[in-house]
Amino acid sequence: MKIQIVNDYQQLSEVAANLVAGQVILNNNPVLGLATGSTPEGMYHRLVQMCRNGVLDFSNTTTFNLDEYLGLSPDHPQSYHFYMYRHFFHLVNVPPQNIHLPPGLDSDPSQACRLYDRKISEAGGINLQILGIGVNGHIGFNEPHNYLKTGTHLVELEEETVEANSRFFDSPEEVPRRAITMGMRGIMQAEKIVLLASGENKARAMKEATCGKISTRVPASFLQLHRNAIFIVDREAAALL
Repeated sequence: MKIQIVNDYQQLSEVAANLVAGQVILNNNPVLGLATGSTPEGMYHRLVQMCRNGVLDFSNTTTFNLDEYLGLSPDHPQSYHFYMYRHFFHLVNVPPQNIHLPPGLDSDPSQACRLYDRKISEAGGINLQILGIGVNGHIGFNEPHNYLKTGTHLVELEEETVEANSRFFDSPEEVPRRAITMGMRGIMQAEKIVLLASGENKARAMKEATCGKISTRVPASFLQLHRNAIFIVDREAAALL
């Protein structure tokens, strides 16, 4: 595990985008694990610029997203499908057939979870996984618990997560209480992991994830065991390190 502290959000976004760009340039058929939320938006913006400037070509890239709310259609403004197409997929040349996101409206979510893991395996696994971190230390939607599931699975969201995500909805009551998320096995099997953290509200989670004991109560703490994980953290998020 490596920690890289940067000055601000802009630098965080540039460093993260450069890491993704390196993976795309050096790998003939890169498989990227992608995250949503406010933190990676700057990274996606920079990657779009690189693609439009001819620096990056995503035509051989395959992507798998971490998670999706259960019950939201792909065209719902707060679905992660909508987010990814708005901030990235509609603006770059990733082939549509190479884009994978957990389905929020599948009639058999459990079967959909098993199929999602199979698709990741058939793609050869994830070369580079982008992560954010929740204020309670969750990664993807792997919430603090007495145990953590390994494969892609359904999850009940913690109230702390619902509250944190309510800023994207008109009211907390509109935030879905369930989601589909890639499990810890899928995340930890990625060849390289890049976790992004920005803002003072992430400082406690960063301290527990990087300096605390490895615990299912802080899912991000398991990244201490990964052979090639880097935390890119701005100064506010690194305040307690």
